[in-house]
Amino acid sequence: MSPLISRRLGRPAAALAVLSAMALATPTAFATAAPTTTTPTVPGGVTAPTAQAAAQPVGTAAAGWAAGTRSYLVISAPADIAAAKAAVAANGGTVFASYDAIGVVVAHSTATGFAATLRTVAGIQQVGATRTSDVPADAYGPALPANPAQAATTLTESNRWDMTQIKADQAWNVTTGSPSVKVGVLDTGVDDQHQDLAPNFDAADSVSCAYGKPDTRAGAWRDVDTHGTHVAGTIAAAKNGKGVVGVAPGVKIASVRIAEPTSTLFYAENTVCGFVWAGDHGFKVTNNSYYTDPWQFNCPNDLDQAALIEGVKRAQEYAEGKGSLQVAAAGNSDYDLANKTTDTASPNDSTPTTRTISNACLDIPTELPGVVTVAATGSGSGKASYSNFGRGVIDVAAPGGDGATGVYSTLPGGKYGTKSGTSMASPHVTGVAALIASTDPTLTPAGIRARLASQANDLACPASDSRCTGTAADNSFFGEGQVDALKAVGGATPPTGKYFENTADVAIPDNTTVESPITVTGVTGNAPATLKVGVDIKHTYRGDLVLSLVAPNGTVFLLEDFADNDSADNVAKTYTVNASAAGPANGTWKLRVKDGASGDTGTVDAWNLTF
Repeated sequence: MSPLISRRLGRPAAALAVLSAMALATPTAFATAAPTTTTPTVPGGVTAPTAQAAAQPVGTAAAGWAAGTRSYLVISAPADIAAAKAAVAANGGTVFASYDAIGVVVAHSTATGFAATLRTVAGIQQVGATRTSDVPADAYGPALPANPAQAATTLTESNRWDMTQIKADQAWNVTTGSPSVKVGVLDTGVDDQHQDLAPNFDAADSVSCAYGKPDTRAGAWRDVDTHGTHVAGTIAAAKNGKGVVGVAPGVKIASVRIAEPTSTLFYAENTVCGFVWAGDHGFKVTNNSYYTDPWQFNCPNDLDQAALIEGVKRAQEYAEGKGSLQVAAAGNSDYDLANKTTDTASPNDSTPTTRTISNACLDIPTELPGVVTVAATGSGSGKASYSNFGRGVIDVAAPGGDGATGVYSTLPGGKYGTKSGTSMASPHVTGVAALIASTDPTLTPAGIRARLASQANDLACPASDSRCTGTAADNSFFGEGQVDALKAVGGATPPTGKYFENTADVAIPDNTTVESPITVTGVTGNAPATLKVGVDIKHTYRGDLVLSLVAPNGTVFLLEDFADNDSADNVAKTYTVNASAAGPANGTWKLRVKDGASGDTGTVDAWNLTF
C-alpha cells in the first residue's frame, strides 16, 4: 500500500484520474519534528464455544501450498459444520481455518470447479471464492512483520484541529477513558513499540488474521504499512506529554492485522477472523477503515459475493452478540452509497472491470446492519471532498482532513505524520465510542450506537451542493451530525474552572471504607452547583460499593449506592454534584468508597474534580 490515501475505499476508475490517491487514508508526511505536508502521489496498491477455537494452528512452512491455490468461504448451519468440513476434504479441498460457532469454513483448493461442486452438497448453504488471484505461499508459513527501530521525539502534545473540532481536548478534563475498555484496530497492523502507543497497547489480545486464521506469535500484529499505526494513534495515543493525544488516551488498544503483506489487501476471510477474534477477546469497539477486497461492492446476485456478504455478516453479528460495536469508514470516492450505479474498481487483485450495480450491492463491512458508518469532514466541519455519502447509509461524521489539512498521528518507528481520508474519520468515532463505554460500562453495542447519534452535533447540508438531502438533524452528508467527545463523557458544556486529579492507587479491602484526597487551591468562591466528579475504580463486583464525595467542610454528597445485585466489574463514571452547600471550594476533598461485603476487592485507580 502506498503511503497515501489507501486505495481500498477508492474512487471509481473514472474519478481516479482526478484523485487517484483518495481512498482510505493519505499520509502526507512522515515526521519526528513539526508536521509538514507534501503533495500526494499515486499509490501503487496500498462462555459458549468460541468461533475461532477450531481454527488450525499457523503453519511453519509453505509445504502445503501449490500454485493455483484459491480461497473460499464455505457456509453451513453451525450444527452442520463438521459435515461441511468433511465435504471440503472429499471434494478436492483442505480446511485452512474453521469458525464453528458461525458455520464458516475457510477452505483452500486448486480445483477449478471446487465451488460449483460444493454448492450441490446437502447442508452446504453457500460457497464463495474470496479472491480472483492465488493465495500467496506466505499463507502457509507467514513471515513476521518487521519490528522497526524507534526514533525518539522532541514533539510535545498540542491541541490539534481535529481534536478541538470534536471537543476531545475538553473531554480529557473529565476523563481520558477507562483502561478496562479494549478497542480493536482491524487494519494493516500496529507498531506496538511506538512511544505514544506502547503505554496503552494490549499485546495479549493482539493477533494477525492475515489469510483468515489467527496467528498469535509475538509481533504478528505489527504494521505491514503505516495505516494501522496512524489509526491507532487517533484512537488512543497516550496522554504522556509527547507527540500526540488520542481521542480516548486512557483506553487499551489491540492490533488485529487483517491486511496481508505485500498486497496489503483485506480479504473476507481475514475480516471474518478479525470480527470473531474481537468478540472472543472482549473488544468493546473495533475500528474498520477498509473494505473487504477484492470487491469494492459485493452483490448478492453473484454466488461468490453473496457468500462473502453472509460470512462477514455472521462474523459481525457474532462480535456484536459478544458485546463489540463495529465502526467503519464510509469510503473516499465521493460516491452516493444510497444510489449505486456502477463499480469500476473491482476486482482489485487482478483486472478491474466496469459493471452495473444496484443498492443491493454492499460495501462490507461498512454497510452491514449494526455497523456505524462514518463520513469525513474537513477542518471547519464541511464535507471532505472525497468522502462517500448517502441518505440512510451515513450514521455520523468526524474529522478526516482535506487538502493541505490532514490528521496528524503516529507512524511506525516512533514517527508522526499526516493522513487524510474516511480512514481518519472512523477512528475519531471509535475513540468517542470508547469514551462512552468508559463512562457507562453497562451499555450494549446498540446503546453506544444510539448515544453516538443522539450526542452528535447537527450539521446542515451545504446550500451549494444539491446532492446533500435531508435535514440538519439527519442528512446524506453527515448523518446524525459530527460526534462530540465532551457530550460523550457527560459534559454538555466545556468545563469553565480548574481541574484536579489524584492518580495514586488506594486499595479497597472487603468490608472497609477508604478515602482518597484531593487538595483544591486557587479556586475563587464557593463550590459550584455543577461540580464534576470523575471516578475510575477497579473492582470485581461493584454491587458491594457505595461512593460519596466529602467536602472540606465535612458535607457528604452521595455519588452512587450500587444495587447489591450489580455484578458488573469496575466504575468509570463522571458524576455531576450540586456542591453549593459545601461552602468554599478550596480545601481537601475526599472520595469515600465503602465496600460492604466479602469476596471481592478493588482499587481506586484515579479520580478527579472539575470546578
